[in-house]
Formats: sequence, C-alpha cells, structure tokens
Amino acid sequence: MGYYPKQYRRRLSIGHDGNALMILIAINLVVFILLTFIKVLYYFDQSIDLSYPNVLDWFTLPANAGTLLRRPWTLITHMFVHDRVWHVLGNMLWLWAFGFIMQDLTGNRKLVPVFIYGGLAGAISFVLAFNFLSVLRPEVNVATALGASAGVMAVAIATTMTAPDYRIFPMLNGGIPLWILTVIFVIIDIATIPYNNAGGHIAHIAGAGMGCIFILLLRRGYDWSEWMNNLFDWVGNLFNPNKPKKGKRVKDQLFYKSQATPFKKTPNLTQQKVDEILDKISQKGYHYLTDEEKDLLKRASKEDL
Repeated sequence: MGYYPKQYRRRLSIGHDGNALMILIAINLVVFILLTFIKVLYYFDQSIDLSYPNVLDWFTLPANAGTLLRRPWTLITHMFVHDRVWHVLGNMLWLWAFGFIMQDLTGNRKLVPVFIYGGLAGAISFVLAFNFLSVLRPEVNVATALGASAGVMAVAIATTMTAPDYRIFPMLNGGIPLWILTVIFVIIDIATIPYNNAGGHIAHIAGAGMGCIFILLLRRGYDWSEWMNNLFDWVGNLFNPNKPKKGKRVKDQLFYKSQATPFKKTPNLTQQKVDEILDKISQKGYHYLTDEEKDLLKRASKEDL
C-alpha cells in the first residue's frame, strides 16, 4: 500500500455525495421494502391481480434458458432482489464490511462495477450449471436465483486482493488479516455446495472469480470499470442542469524540449489544497494523483498540516 492509507485516508460519510456503497445498500433495501409491501398485500388478499409470486418471477433469474431469453433484464435485477429478512441483512452486512474497506482504499468508482460484474458472472454460471450439470438439470424449469451474494463475493475478493494484509478487529492481538476471513468465507461456501442451494453457491464462486479477474486486469492496466462509470456519468448528466457544455478539450502542449529542467516548481502548501487532494482520493483513488499532489501530501505530513 502507498503513502496515503497511513495518514490521509478520508472515509466517505453516509450522506457524502457519490457514496457508492450507501447507494448500493439503499437500492437493495428499497427493492426489498417494496416487494415486502406487495407480499403483505397478497397475504391479506390473494385474489389481487398483482400477486407477490407473479411480481417476484419478473425480477428473479430463471435457470431455464428459454425463459431467460424472454426476461433478459433479470440478469441485472436479480442481484437487487431478496425475499427474506435475514437474506438481505446478511448480504448487506457483508457488503458494508468489505465495500467500506474497498471504497476507502480505491475511491468510489470501483465498487459498483465490481458488484455488477460479480452478479453477472454468478448469473451466467447459475444458468450454465442448471443446463449442463446432470445433477441439477432436473430442476432447470423451476430453479431461480436472487440476491446480491455473487456481487458481494466479488467485492470481498477484490478488496482482499487490493489489501490482503489489511487488519480488522485490531484489539485482538494486533488485528486479523483480511485474507484469513476471506479464505474462511470462501471455504465455507464451497463446502456447503452438496447440501443446499448448489446452484446459488456455484454462482457465489463465480462471483469470487470475477472479483479476482477484475483486480488482476486492473494491475495490468485494464480498467473494466471505466466504461461503466462513463455510462453512469452520461446518464447522470442527462438530468444535471450544470453539466459541462459540449466543446473541444484544451490539450496541454509541451514546448520546452530540453532534457533538464531549469528549476523545480514548489507549489505553496495550504490546508485548502490538502483538502482538495483528499477529496480526489475519495472520489477516484490514490493512483489518480499526480506526482505533484503526492509530494504535497508528504510535505503536509511532515509539517503536521
């Protein structure tokens, strides 16, 4: 880990603009509340046309390939749908635990893409498992998938690979390395495949694999989150009255061709400048800082600014 996690890691607050973690949790909880409301209505009057089972079917992922072709949106919607209180609470607690660390280390533009990629990988593996594994094929017409587990697993693995030595519960003999808890989490998931919800656990493992692939590619310079974030920004700007106007970008041009610089520019160090750099870390991550901004952080730490 670089310099900033030691002294300049600024956590996003719950109400902070662009807090991807809280947005993900809020979407999952709002969907759960809406479906629960429909479930309560259906419980008191099962004759209503908008019955809970019918509504749920339109958002959960079917294992049957033919049904999936008629409901392709379920590849996305299923990862935000939960039908039990403990199911949604468990997933949201794990998402908060790992997502908080990931967002703290990498900014808020990696969490949502990793979650969605994990959910998609889980969905594809779920459908393939029920259509090609003989032990699961008899249930292909009735099996459905729902829940954020695959996406949460992707976030857990991506977070662990980003900072495997990150320690939690520091009061326990200096803390427990994050990678140990993640390994236990994955082993338990694999060990329970033969006992219940085999297709779901296969989806979880696929989500874990996607989280691993995302970080490995990111280390090699391939950022799979970039196009998705650009799409989110474009959609957000459609409803933003203060969106930037269209026009040509001003490109920086270097006219001085000498190999040696005549002097080294030393910018003034102010609290406002440090705050701007910390906000940039929160929004994009430490790796997006320029060399000048990194030097300013080091100077600030020495001067106790």
